[in-house]
Amino acid sequence: MQDTQLLNDGLALMGLGMGFVFVFLTVLVLTVMLMSTLIRRFSPEPAAAPASPSVTSSASSDDETMVVISAAIHRYRSRHQR
Repeated sequence: MQDTQLLNDGLALMGLGMGFVFVFLTVLVLTVMLMSTLIRRFSPEPAAAPASPSVTSSASSDDETMVVISAAIHRYRSRHQR
């Protein structure tokens, strides 16, 4: 085969492959958009968020978290002193 013929065949094969990938990705995007629209339309509404915990339990939880973090920092620094 001539080099020109090989080049033409290669370009034709490349165009066919790129066209196939373009069509496939276009169909994929359209399908995902359609599914998203259908799910939004037919899905039930999400349940309301539960009420937030009381302020006093939150404050004690914050205090406990601070104690745990402080202990972890102290332990890390005592083991990794230079």
